[in-house]
Formats: sequence, structure tokens, C-alpha cells
Amino acid sequence: MQQGIVAAVADLWPIFVSVAYVTGAVWVTVDAVLRKRHVPAIIGWVGLAWLVPVVGALAYFLLGINRIRRSATAMNRRVESVAHGDAGVSRFGAIQREVLDARYPGFAGLDRLGERVTRNPLLDGHRVEPLQDGDAAFPAMLGCIDAARTSVTLATYIFDNDHAGRAFQDALVRARGRGVEVRVLIDDVGARYTRPTMIRVLRAAGVPVAAFLPTRIPRLFRYANLRNHRKILVVDGRVGFTGGINVRAGHWLSRRPARPVRCLHFRVDGPVVADMQRAFAIDWAFSTGERLGGERWFSPTQGCGPVAARGVPDGPDADLDNLLQIIVGALSVATRRARIVTPYFLPDSVLLRAVQVAALRGVEVDIVLPGRSNVPLMDWAMTPQLPELIEKGCRIHLAPPPFDHSKLFVVDGTWSLIGSTNWDARSLRLNFEYNLECYDRELASRLESIIDAKIAIARPLGLAELEGRALPVRLRDGLARLLSPYL
Repeated sequence: MQQGIVAAVADLWPIFVSVAYVTGAVWVTVDAVLRKRHVPAIIGWVGLAWLVPVVGALAYFLLGINRIRRSATAMNRRVESVAHGDAGVSRFGAIQREVLDARYPGFAGLDRLGERVTRNPLLDGHRVEPLQDGDAAFPAMLGCIDAARTSVTLATYIFDNDHAGRAFQDALVRARGRGVEVRVLIDDVGARYTRPTMIRVLRAAGVPVAAFLPTRIPRLFRYANLRNHRKILVVDGRVGFTGGINVRAGHWLSRRPARPVRCLHFRVDGPVVADMQRAFAIDWAFSTGERLGGERWFSPTQGCGPVAARGVPDGPDADLDNLLQIIVGALSVATRRARIVTPYFLPDSVLLRAVQVAALRGVEVDIVLPGRSNVPLMDWAMTPQLPELIEKGCRIHLAPPPFDHSKLFVVDGTWSLIGSTNWDARSLRLNFEYNLECYDRELASRLESIIDAKIAIARPLGLAELEGRALPVRLRDGLARLLSPYL
């Protein structure tokens, strides 16, 4: 009897697998076609589901579904209604478009685009200070935390349990001891690069901390989407820090870390700090249900510098494609030069074409990439698109070690984009990011000096080198590029 059951199951299992395969593939096809906007992603996921039985559908279930878009959008609306009611999130300092056009001719259209896309006005009166590497950023951030009187909010992707992380832990504990309200938000995947996680350590130390979008299988989700990649620190609702630096020892170069990482961060003073705080408050409310409001968190701020700035939140919810549209818009208004620094360069076809068209129009396009990134698969996938860029007139510069994690985009020595976003699909479509677009020639000049210094030590990449790669290497890179919808 038992042998007969086993034999029957053995006979039927191919049918079960076939039903699971077809059901899963059909489900992926319907869901991807109805819900996803980008054709390459649709083709990629549908192809994977049909060509890799069962496993393809499982991969889509784990990695391809945006499970938080609707809930995040609803939470966004609720928190926006609170934040906009606070004095610190007023529209004080909004610059008139006629004034902007007189000050920066040719950029009024880009300003209009930015306001329509983000629903945020361009605010005048900011001071933006570039901070190179953790050597400049960490002391400045820690000093502000130690000087805090009312509140500290910190959002970061990675918060390592190392000497850099413990320095921030000590400063946050000291702030709590002085009666300062502290909130810390760490992405659940980014928190797990070290053990024990700083979520556990901070919680044990009495610091209010939350994980963004906890995952049940963290190792599987290490390279997943829907991560909070933002880096925002706001102190007393008045002083902000944002950029690309995570809280980890690798950025503190003077202390000779085992895995050094170059990067840029920025101190921001002025009215747009309230928007940075609002971005944190939305993520905090989504993660904990607590709504932050009032002058403790949103302090009224006055103009203090020459930079006009706008916050640009981006993510797979109501803010989807904000940054992509603004980057394409900036490339379209460029007349002289566009300079790009990014650790990962894997844009979609729309953005790639916009870069090429800018170069064909006579715009000097410089793209600074790491000679070797910390993710070999990204290096392989990036390479096949570079020959066409060079043919169209773009100049590619490969920075030497240590790995350069900086993110910069400067147009015509006037407009600059700073923040957490990389030029790849994960940053531009799948993760939550925060950036500032800034109008100021002096700031743009300082950033171009930083870019010039990177180019001076970088190696130019030419067509001959790319075309001279061995056939197996070119085949490997071409196959890796097919994974771009998942990267």
C-alpha cells in the first residue's frame, strides 16, 4: 500500500511541477505587465519566469514586487499633512522664477520641472559646505550632535558596529542624557553588515531606533530593492547633513581602515533643512507609526547663504521617477558641460540616450567612475555601454583606489545635484533616496574643483582598450548587462 502511494506520487510530481511552473509564469506575466512601468524590467522578469521554471517566479515574488508602494503613499499623505502644518516647513524663501532666470539665465525651465515633479518650491538662502570623506564629515556631524539642544534625527543605510559607529552611538547617548529627543532609522539590510547590529546596540543603550522594512531572510535580501538608501542627519531642526557617506569606519581614511572608501557629504544650513526633516519624518512614521511635529523637530529657519536649493525625494512610491526626470531635464538644458561622478553607472535606455544626446549637441560630458568598484558584477554590467558613450563624445575617467563612492552631477558651472543617488536602476527606481538640487556658481565651482582633482589622478578610458578585451571577457560583460533590470 505504502509503495503504491510512493509510486503514485512519483508519477504525479512532474504534473505538480508543471502546474506550478505555468501558474507562476502566468502570474508573473500578468502582475509585471499591469504594475511595472519600465519595459526592460517587464521583459526581464517575464523572460526569467518562463525560462527558469518555478525559480523565476519565486525570484519575482521575493525581489520583484513593490510591497510597500500603496502603504508608503498613504503614510506619505498622512505625514505630509502634519509636516506642512508646522512653521518650520513653510514656504519661506521661495525664489521667484523671474529672479532665478535673471540670476541664472537658461535654468528657469529646469526650475519649473523640479517644482512640478517634486511639488517643492526652490528656496533661497542656503549655505552648503562640501565635506570630503569621513575625515571631514564625521567630526562635523558628531560636533553638531554634541551641540544639540532639542532634537536629533538620523537616517542611514549602513550603520556599522565599528569605531565610527560607536563614536556616533556615544554622541547619541550623550544627547539623550542631556534631554535631547533622538530618533535613529537604519535600513534593515544595511544594519546587518556587522554583528551585533547597531539597532540592537542602540536600543540597549536607550536610543530610540527603528529598522526600515525588516526582512526575514537578510542574506537573501542583501542586494534586494526597496531599501532606504537615504543619508539624512538633522539637528535641532536647523542644521542638516546629507550626501553619500554611511556610518562606517571605511570612510574615515585618516584612521587607515582595512577597506577605505572615498565619498562626499554636505552640511546644509537654511530653509530646505525642514524638507530634509520632513523626508525623515515620513520614513519614521512609516516604520514606527510615530508622527514627528512641532518646533522641536521643525524649527523656523532664516536664509543664511547664496545657494538656492530644493529637496528631491525619490523612491518606489509617490516619488517614483522624480530624480530621473530632473536628471534628464538638467542634461537637456546643459549648453557647455555636464560632469558626472558616480560609483555605479548603469542607467536605463532613456537616461543613457539623454547623456549621449547632450554630448552630440556639443556639451562636454565627463563621467568619473571607479577603476574597480566593490561589486564586480556591476563593473561587468557597466562596461558594454561605455563604447557607445565614448563614440558619441563622452569622456570616461577611471578613478584609482581607494573605491570612490562619491555622487555628484554639475551642469554648466551653475546647477549641481548632491545626495545619495547612484546612476543605476536600483537607486533611480527601486530604493528610497534623497538629494538636493542646488543653484549657485560658487558652490558649483567648488564641486568642479573636486571633480577636477579626481580626473587629474584618473585614467582615461578609450575605445581601443574596450575593443581589445578578450572575447570571453566581452561575453561575460554582455551577459552581466542582461541582469540590469535586477541590478
